[in-house]
Amino acid sequence: MKISEFQQLMKDLYFERDKKRGVSKTFCWLVEEIGELAKSINKKNLDVAQEFADVLAWLCSVANLFEIDLEKVAIDKYNYFCPKCKKNPCKCEFD
Repeated sequence: MKISEFQQLMKDLYFERDKKRGVSKTFCWLVEEIGELAKSINKKNLDVAQEFADVLAWLCSVANLFEIDLEKVAIDKYNYFCPKCKKNPCKCEFD
């Protein structure tokens, strides 16, 4: 499944609920899922893959509310090279 297909699936499943909830509250759910992912990573929890899935699903939900095609935006920004140094692999200095 492509990113755009997954994003459409999230739209089919949840768009009406997300629209009623609104951008701010839907974004809060995304942030909560990112927090759960962080906890899972820090505890070396075996459910980390499920947390990644939840983060992706909520990211798609927020993008749908903004009518943003994540696949297109990602390809436009990261089209085979680092957008900052323009290299592949990235040669940017570590921060």
